[in-house]
Amino acid sequence: MAYPKPVRLLAALLLPAATLLPAAVIAQQGPETLATMPAAPPPIGLPQLQSQLSCPALQQRLLAAVGGQASVWSITIADSQGRLLADLNGSRPRIPASNQKLVSTAYALDRLGTDYRLSTQLWRLSDGSFRLTGEGDPDLALPQLQRFAKLALGSGGGSGQLPSLLKLQIAEEPRQSWWPQGWHPDDRYYAYGAPITRLALTSNAIHEAVMNPPSRLQNLLQKTMQQQGAKVQVSLISARAPLPDDAVLMHQENSAPMHNLLSLANTESHNFTAEVLLRQGAGSWDLGQAAQRETLWLAQQGLPMQGVRVVDGSGLDRANRLTSRFLAALLLRMDQHPYGRDYLASMAVAGKRGTLRNLYVGTPLQGKFYGKTGTITGVRAISGVLVTSDGPRYVSAISNGASSPNETIGLVLRETQDTRLCPP
Repeated sequence: MAYPKPVRLLAALLLPAATLLPAAVIAQQGPETLATMPAAPPPIGLPQLQSQLSCPALQQRLLAAVGGQASVWSITIADSQGRLLADLNGSRPRIPASNQKLVSTAYALDRLGTDYRLSTQLWRLSDGSFRLTGEGDPDLALPQLQRFAKLALGSGGGSGQLPSLLKLQIAEEPRQSWWPQGWHPDDRYYAYGAPITRLALTSNAIHEAVMNPPSRLQNLLQKTMQQQGAKVQVSLISARAPLPDDAVLMHQENSAPMHNLLSLANTESHNFTAEVLLRQGAGSWDLGQAAQRETLWLAQQGLPMQGVRVVDGSGLDRANRLTSRFLAALLLRMDQHPYGRDYLASMAVAGKRGTLRNLYVGTPLQGKFYGKTGTITGVRAISGVLVTSDGPRYVSAISNGASSPNETIGLVLRETQDTRLCPP
């Protein structure tokens, strides 16, 4: 798994501190995007991935490309009409590594829309204490934290006097939910395996993973407020405890919009962001429940679900299982989606951008393949959309044990570019 680059998203959009809304009113309003986003078209009538091979010439080139390693590969190639141009072990479930992010980002984009932003909120409770809540903004950092602290300190009714004791609650998920159960213990110490929490300064990573994010947050908040001469008591409560109906929203920091979050997950393969998008898309931070809801949505899209197993949003869990036919069908489905352009734009580009920036440079593939990579020990996967003179080609290639996977995938992609092999 490649180490992600430091998170550098757009500046947060601020809600003016004077905009004070009771929690009960906000709950009644519901998510804006659910009311404003256009309904996704039904799967009926859309191109579906066919089951019969239709391009023997490309099939022969595919078999030649993998040579004697056919048993460790699953490769599927389809066109925009759903024709199955070539296929090798396409229905065999494989460990997908970060190709899993193609699933979680498609789901979140469909459920939340292109304008969705993650929020971090400061609430004032009826007893004069405060509560900080969040949705996992990957770009939350010290400047935002300092603004929350300043607003809490300055909300004493305009008297200009600091409160004798300021009480602040941090609402967070339980420790047993910070990491998906299947993540290897060794991975959890690295930045790419940082814990998944709602209030995550710099995505819970510095040079390595922050192992106790709430403790770090408590210490920083106390230090920030004490520097202003205030006495503060910071406590930890469950994020699953409901807000009182009379809680008042004091301030909100919003993340960058959805297209930036998608790009962070797909172009840079940022595990933390992909995990948050799965949870927010499902409307649940219970990972098991979120995975079930995503699986149900996938089935509703008419995708080939045999052998598919979703257990996390990033692909770091080796219990995930996808097939290359499933991924090719998902790419085909998302190209017909109202937000298909946003989905495609979130991917890395061969020889140009993201995790594909150093691959296929100076070849005909450069700038023509938009895809998602996946790498963990023994696994290499690349799936995406290849631009050809005869329209898009949807390609998914997953290897669980290949010796030179990048070279093999590059050869398969170049053969797919030769549209003379598969006439319309």
